Amino acid sequence: MADAVTFSFSDTIAGYVTRFDSATRLLRLKTSDGREFDISLATGPSAELVRNLDEPYIDASGHIDEMLSPGRFLFVYGVHYPERGGSFDAKRLVFLGRGAEDYRFEEPSWWIKQIESLADFYKRAQFGDGPVDFTEYRTEIRLGGDKTASHVQETDTISRLVYGMASAYLLTGKDEYLEIAERGTEYLRKHMRVVDSEEDVVFWYHGISVDGDSERKLFTSEFSDDYDAIPMYEQIYALAGPIQTYRVTGDIRIKNDADATIRLFDKFFFDPEQGGYYSHIDPILFSADHESLGENAERKNWNSVGDHAPAYLINLYLATGDQKYADFLEYTFDTIADKFPDYKNSPFVQERFFRDWSHDTAHSWQQNRAVVGHNLKIAWNLMRMNSLKAKPEYEQLAKKIGEIMPAVGSDVQRGGWYDVVERIKEGGQEAYRFAWHDRKAWWQQEQAILAYLILNGTVGGEANLREARQAQAFYNTFFLDHDEGAVYFNVLASGTPYLLGTERLKGSHSMSMYHSAELCYLSAVYNNLLINGREMDFHFQPAPTDLPDRVLRVSPDLLPAGSVRIASVDIDEKPYTDFDADALTVRLPDVQGRVKVKVRLRPVAKK
Repeated sequence: MADAVTFSFSDTIAGYVTRFDSATRLLRLKTSDGREFDISLATGPSAELVRNLDEPYIDASGHIDEMLSPGRFLFVYGVHYPERGGSFDAKRLVFLGRGAEDYRFEEPSWWIKQIESLADFYKRAQFGDGPVDFTEYRTEIRLGGDKTASHVQETDTISRLVYGMASAYLLTGKDEYLEIAERGTEYLRKHMRVVDSEEDVVFWYHGISVDGDSERKLFTSEFSDDYDAIPMYEQIYALAGPIQTYRVTGDIRIKNDADATIRLFDKFFFDPEQGGYYSHIDPILFSADHESLGENAERKNWNSVGDHAPAYLINLYLATGDQKYADFLEYTFDTIADKFPDYKNSPFVQERFFRDWSHDTAHSWQQNRAVVGHNLKIAWNLMRMNSLKAKPEYEQLAKKIGEIMPAVGSDVQRGGWYDVVERIKEGGQEAYRFAWHDRKAWWQQEQAILAYLILNGTVGGEANLREARQAQAFYNTFFLDHDEGAVYFNVLASGTPYLLGTERLKGSHSMSMYHSAELCYLSAVYNNLLINGREMDFHFQPAPTDLPDRVLRVSPDLLPAGSVRIASVDIDEKPYTDFDADALTVRLPDVQGRVKVKVRLRPVAKK
């Protein structure tokens, strides 16, 4: 096309310094895919160091020349002019560390401080300076933390907040976070849980609508994709927060709820003939094939098949060591490895299926499109499962996804990861087309970060480490809201926050504290314990009599066997020695009431 770019525009370039001439003020950057750009610094751009939430602006404008050393990765925001074949004038530089090989998000406490800031934001937004009262909870939270006029409380968003607070307690030991997690769990059990004694199952309401002292139960989903049905993913995510809380407290009532909900899955969502789990059931007959479900009848998808693992099942296994949960996990990942790859047709997995596992490529908004983050989520969780029960097909698929995805799902020009793209290229297309836009969602950055961190931490590889660093760099540079707190829902391709519609909110049907907190928790675990060889502390507060044989299991995630040991244990701030360092278990004292347990984990040096 003649004169395709004959206009000026602002944009971002992410790349590695190959050369800088201080006299001409000309910088050359190489992108992650090897293209080089000349950038003029003659107009005097500002420069800063990437900063965490609650940190002040760190100006680096006076250190530009000495910091532009070869090999350093940075972001440059500037203006493209079409003259003389194109020129790019830098306006803003963001450095990721003080030294060329330094990345601030690899500091031991970076992610721990970030989860504290997130927890403080959501505590303030939901409860103010008053007591923790979940009758005041609201699903919708504005950019700065104010509540909207909507008085709906969705079960899943409460559960996601609970997950975040329990995770914050695990990393910090701050009682205020555990209080919110426990009160939220109790609120879910009292207001959103339905115990069906006849069927011996538990299911969860979509939510409640609060009007003063009265509440109206919302039995079926009110979200457009799932309207008037019971979607599997809502039942799955109702367990996310309580189970993370169960890891801290060992409250047996939570485990009983989880077991009863799993029985719901097996009785009404499971397909005993073709395998896997259906995505929806109707609210009257609990049937997956009822005509009222419309296009959701007899369908299976990533959420119904795979989301068990990250949302609650891995954490349930970590807390109990129960073989039945390990078996469920194995079934889940065997199904994923068998049914989801579609590499003869597309570099992206298939995500939606009919009952017989034939591909559903005309469903609702998804059609034959790929959610980039789901591909990365599969790779991340396959490597977690591979540490529990290693299978060649798990590791091979995870590595294949890790190798394929940067070229088709990431932004090699600016950094970060895209949202939804077409799975197939049409005609003479060279790139996979965006379904709607080229914006980047916070949760999809999480999946990329965790996928490449765990790949690097388990199988190694410079390419995996580079992708992990680049993804962490983009997220920490552009998603942290330094003005209002917490993180943005979406940013434009360039990294500029996108603040329209529901994507302006910090709390919505799609956003609470789950993904941002999960990212902090596991980034801290993988960076410190798997990659950089640093000790970490974890905090628990169980009643010994609630745990079988008084044994507390403290593994922070499904990590390679023998990669981590217990270095020390304190109970109620006193040293304690009754633990199995290699099994990652602590036999608690035979006392009544709850005890505070701090466990220090130490990575085992790789041979």
